[in-house]
Amino acid sequence: MQRSFVHGESAVPLRYQTIGEALQVAATTWPQREALVVVHEGIRWNYTQLEEQAQQAGAGLLSLGLMPGDRVGIWAPNCAEWTVAQFATAKAGLILVNINPGYRPAELQFALHKVGCRALITAERFKGSDYCAMLRELLDLPGEIQQPVHSQTLPELRWIIQLGGAGSAAFMSWSTLLDRASADHRQRLAAISGTLQPDEAINIQFTSGTTGSPKGATLSHFNILNNGLFVGQRMNLSERDRICIPVPLYHCFGMVLGNLAAVTHGAAMIYPGESFEPRATLRAIEAERATVLYGVPAMFIGELELPDFDQFDLTSLRTGIMAGAPCPVQVMQRVIREMHMTEVTIAYGMTETSPVSFQSFTDDPLDRRVSTVGRVHPHVQVKVIDPEGDCVARGVQGELCTRGYSVMKGYWNDLEKTREVIDEDAWLHTGDLGVIDADGYARITGRLKDMLIRGGENIFPREIEDFLYSHPQVQAVQVFGVPDARYGEEICAWVQLKPGAELAEEDLRAFCRGHIAHFKIPRYVRFVSGFPMTVTGKVQKFAMREQMIQELGLSDGAGPAL
Repeated sequence: MQRSFVHGESAVPLRYQTIGEALQVAATTWPQREALVVVHEGIRWNYTQLEEQAQQAGAGLLSLGLMPGDRVGIWAPNCAEWTVAQFATAKAGLILVNINPGYRPAELQFALHKVGCRALITAERFKGSDYCAMLRELLDLPGEIQQPVHSQTLPELRWIIQLGGAGSAAFMSWSTLLDRASADHRQRLAAISGTLQPDEAINIQFTSGTTGSPKGATLSHFNILNNGLFVGQRMNLSERDRICIPVPLYHCFGMVLGNLAAVTHGAAMIYPGESFEPRATLRAIEAERATVLYGVPAMFIGELELPDFDQFDLTSLRTGIMAGAPCPVQVMQRVIREMHMTEVTIAYGMTETSPVSFQSFTDDPLDRRVSTVGRVHPHVQVKVIDPEGDCVARGVQGELCTRGYSVMKGYWNDLEKTREVIDEDAWLHTGDLGVIDADGYARITGRLKDMLIRGGENIFPREIEDFLYSHPQVQAVQVFGVPDARYGEEICAWVQLKPGAELAEEDLRAFCRGHIAHFKIPRYVRFVSGFPMTVTGKVQKFAMREQMIQELGLSDGAGPAL
């Protein structure tokens, strides 16, 4: 039996280096190469300038009395300061804590308290949310704010640095932080940088995992720097590439696949805006002659569906990454043909694995790029196991488990939750169901937690979604379970049709009959214009389930009988 175990071989060794050292190497190797272009801020820095900004900000943070190992939160949309903070904290040995820009006060309080943040870098506002007002209320701060701050709500928090001009700052401004950095602070930064070790924690990202409150996945320099290196290698990145990054920096997609892939290859980072906007993204690609584009499938669909899409010159594009959700074959075909991304890749992973474990190659056949998530990453081990924990044969479905350099150090201050996902043999149990074929290509078939049981039958929504995607009028679909009195659960499908398409519920069910088992045919069908999503573009099935339970009048875990 050929077991479902794969190991990424590579002639390129892992890089035992800190993130601060990697930026310094980039500044030495490609000093005049453009490093960062932030369209909405009018910023254009080469690698020498980015290194200088990171050193100044790192010294400024040390001037606050922060010590290596202290946690510094960042609560802001995509901007130049976000990236400077990423490299500045890495140089100072401070652990950067990524805060979702969509968090409200209660969520912010939980995150900052969970990891004991000593400082917070915050935007003034974002998408109508007044961050400064929320912080004043949360911390019960008076009109005249003194720093260090003292709040019973968050007793560890001492410093709040506000992004934006000095004149509008309610808290210490970013420019004031930079001005605080003296020659002595710069010398101390250099001394600290020289003592840091690649295996030390440098980043915390909150993930809900399978259930419960958000957990702080703790990642090291070694984890994320090498993942960025090999993500870039899989796309054949070089210093000639220019990466358009409309995905959020607070997530691994932006800060690892984007920023760290760029720095390890000398490529340019291009931010079209604070958050994703299709037209701004295409405008940035054209103006900056981007060669690489990132996004979840919904982002690519949004760009392709712009009425004036064909007015943008995208001929500079070559490759990129599509990840976060299944990619319909029609979308991939259009991306390759109309966006000129002939070498686009698909990637799969999770925050706890830094994040990428599988990625397609630029020359993989189209069918492999839409039906699989590619082959295992260099230096990463993956196996597929059955419910008893035994490795299954190739082609058999089971839970994916990952081991190697990319596995997180653990959940911050939560040994119990860490032990639930990382076993005694150092395998991280992803909770994802998948299949590895004879050639080593992986296909994700669902989530263990998404499995629904209808009348004793185990049903995996991904299988139904893949089939419904094949309907010529269906653009996107999400399948989930809702309570039912007789069967325990019933199947519900939310369907987004292609522009101008019309389809009745019964027509969709008729399309299923004779092609998938009768018990997999959705009982409930809703045609929608979109799905509730996170900032990173991941669909929130729990929100759809809650809406359907309310709409159908279900209660006490049971729905109407057939």
